[in-house]
Amino acid sequence: SKMAIGALSGFEYVAILAGETRSPARDIGRSVIVASPIIALAFILGTSSVLAFVGNNPIDLIGPVPQTLRLGLRSFPIAGAIASAGIILMTVRTISSTSVHFTGTSRLPMVAGWDRLLPVWFTRLHPKYKTPINSVVFVGIITLVIAISSQIGAGIQEAFQLVDNAANVFYAIVYLSLFALPIFGTSAVRSGAPVWLRVASACGCSVSLLAIFFTVYPIIDVPNPLIFGTKIAVVAFIANAIGAAIFAGARRKRPA
Repeated sequence: SKMAIGALSGFEYVAILAGETRSPARDIGRSVIVASPIIALAFILGTSSVLAFVGNNPIDLIGPVPQTLRLGLRSFPIAGAIASAGIILMTVRTISSTSVHFTGTSRLPMVAGWDRLLPVWFTRLHPKYKTPINSVVFVGIITLVIAISSQIGAGIQEAFQLVDNAANVFYAIVYLSLFALPIFGTSAVRSGAPVWLRVASACGCSVSLLAIFFTVYPIIDVPNPLIFGTKIAVVAFIANAIGAAIFAGARRKRPA
């Protein structure tokens, strides 16, 4: 589930920025075909390396790559230099990933504002850079609140897994809805979906449901696994309830 939801997710951010891409209909599909096997291989080899060198010892969920490099190269004189280079590369990767995620998520409230699902306030653009400034501020505040709230009554490792698992639940719910369309969507959608697409969608639904199940179960030692799972479930429920209420309210306000 972590491979499917964690490793192979994020391509939708390319689609969000399709308006800033040359030939998006052609290039986005090709990029997914090329990148998917490379990403899967990287995750498989990376996970195998962690299991081989860390073994039964506790895995540092925040920095598993530096931990693995330190253990795997400790007998080599240049271990420190290689580990430092790896940490620098991971830092660059983290900054790039955060930039992509923040850029994508900050545009979603703007689009919802265009569709009158959210107030028009979210659609206002920066006068110079033409970025959705109000949407960016809103997403930044929500991110800060979630980051601080996750640390209440939790250690560093537990707080990190709370945020990461909650994000995976949101991802899995979105993908579950996406994969359900060719199977449980309207008759027009179902009739136009070929058999291979329905089979692939059924597999996607199964993996998404499995991912939701595993994300509420901690993979590290926590004082109370039940409280850990409850926190994730409550956050996911409240967030989706707010979203459903906003959508229902917007539909009622629309003219018939």
